[in-house]
Amino acid sequence: MFYNALIRTHHITSRKKVSALKRAADMHDCFVLLCSGGCPGIMYVEAREKAAVESWVNVVRSLRYKDFQLVTRPGLLEDEHLQECTAKRADPGRQRPGVSEVDTVKEFGSLMEQRGVWKWWRKGMGYLS
Repeated sequence: MFYNALIRTHHITSRKKVSALKRAADMHDCFVLLCSGGCPGIMYVEAREKAAVESWVNVVRSLRYKDFQLVTRPGLLEDEHLQECTAKRADPGRQRPGVSEVDTVKEFGSLMEQRGVWKWWRKGMGYLS
């Protein structure tokens, strides 16, 4: 089982803070995806243990990002296309801890769709009611 959370901030531009996020992802064995460089800043975290996701979120909170919003609290990941994603999630290379960054919300959304959490992400971002 996997757990995930979604955070929205005003922006993610500080490379020093991104370095802290990378260290925390490695320390807590989390996969993290960032939409950095502009507005909004979006952070997605996923891990095998809920405690790891919660710990990573606490690191983000301690960095005091402007307009920090935990839009989707740490919880059980629900795949939207479970059978397809089960094979992908079994791939150990896919779940390597660490941080990946994208520049646009469109690119971020595309990766959320590939991970099987697109509707969940859209709801968390306020695009769906």
